[in-house]
Amino acid sequence: MAEELTPETPETEAEKPIKQRKNGLYPGVSEELAENMTSGWADTELRDLKPVAQAGQTARRRAALSARFPGERLVIPAGNLKTRSNDTDYPFRSSVEYAYLTGNQTEDGVLVLEPTADDHRETIYLLPRSDRSNGEFWLSGQGELWVGRRHSLAEAEQLYGIPAADVRELPEKLKAATGPVRVVRGYDAGIEAALTDKVTAERDEELRVFLSEMRLVKDDFEIGELQKAVDSTVRGFEDVVKVLDRAKATSERYIEGTFFLRARVEGNDVGYGTIAAAGPHACTLHWVRNDGPVRDGDLLLLDAGVETHTLYTADVTRTLPVNGTYSEIQKKIYDAVYEAQEAGIAAVKPGAKYRDFHDAAQRVLAGKLVEWGLVEGPVERVLELGLQRRWTLHGTGHMLGMDVHDCAVARTETYVDGTLEPGMVLTVEPGLYFQADDLTVPEEYRGIGVRIEDDILVTEDGNRNLSAALPRRSDEVEAWMAALRG
Repeated sequence: MAEELTPETPETEAEKPIKQRKNGLYPGVSEELAENMTSGWADTELRDLKPVAQAGQTARRRAALSARFPGERLVIPAGNLKTRSNDTDYPFRSSVEYAYLTGNQTEDGVLVLEPTADDHRETIYLLPRSDRSNGEFWLSGQGELWVGRRHSLAEAEQLYGIPAADVRELPEKLKAATGPVRVVRGYDAGIEAALTDKVTAERDEELRVFLSEMRLVKDDFEIGELQKAVDSTVRGFEDVVKVLDRAKATSERYIEGTFFLRARVEGNDVGYGTIAAAGPHACTLHWVRNDGPVRDGDLLLLDAGVETHTLYTADVTRTLPVNGTYSEIQKKIYDAVYEAQEAGIAAVKPGAKYRDFHDAAQRVLAGKLVEWGLVEGPVERVLELGLQRRWTLHGTGHMLGMDVHDCAVARTETYVDGTLEPGMVLTVEPGLYFQADDLTVPEEYRGIGVRIEDDILVTEDGNRNLSAALPRRSDEVEAWMAALRG
């Protein structure tokens, strides 16, 4: 990795790089070289750009936001780069709220809705092109010579359908602003500092909650993006099955890396840390270390999702026999989870309570635990006391979208105590987990963890399984694996 000419990254003010150069803060950079670097560059401005695919949807979302908070200035930041180590940063991932309202994903961006007599005036504040006349583009650590070209403000206006301005001017504008203001917190400390004494945590939380609840029902564009994410995820699972022999020679990380390749080739990234849990690791719900062995005779619980370029993610889980065939006890547990998932999916329909699919799946699993003699019945007693939770552990699903756990700050009455509507997308993912050290179950159960998860769209007349292309029934899984492995 190349080392920058500067000992530290200059500030973003346009004058800073040239001032530092004149003051001799850039050793080894002659006046002649500096002058040479300011000229001889072709005009690369892009013209006649087409709006981003979701521009119509983002405009409608901003209109709904404007109608909800009339007369108030609304500030929605994208966020800033975060340091990984020393002078290297983590890959940037825009805040969901900002990307949902703009379609833009660049760091330091801020959407501002300023109140007018009728509604709001929209402005997207961004870093403009690096200034070549003062050396910013090659002397700044975030200059375009180092990190690549970014869109000009004029190009941004074409792409996102929003007037654009220089974000470096925004803090002073916000400091001078009058009237009620709300900001989405947690993404841009500089923007929040400029609004000190102008905002309150309670009012800002109302803005965040509204934006979360806006995403409960997906539009056609979003559903299409989620289907793309799922389709790529299906191919990623197929990739993994084809290389299980190589994973056995290495570790779970071979599985993680194989899926990641598909995510980066066809999408933006993985939507969350891949869980590639083999053997007893499957009993750890969020096993993301992925450094354990992959052995014949064990199960592999693979929980993974591709995130699209527009930041919509799939979230799919399959529990696969590493050698291609379930043992008798593995099949018994797997089939119980499959039966529970079938009951949960059947409960997903418009007008149903959100909790219905969870209750349906838990009832099946509780019945199996009673049937196997692991807990004393009847089933109603088990459910009332929650005794099944020792082995079921988690809820049976969650909303899905631009966040893998989407709409997370929506009010309880609109989400978990709410009613399903067409356009909602949620996961159905029951599981059974028998820890390796659980002395309350027979030894043959210990170390077996099974989860099956699919992404379900609520339709006008029921539901559609977006991830139906991946087999779920145990015999179908075995046949699918055999066909892929030749």
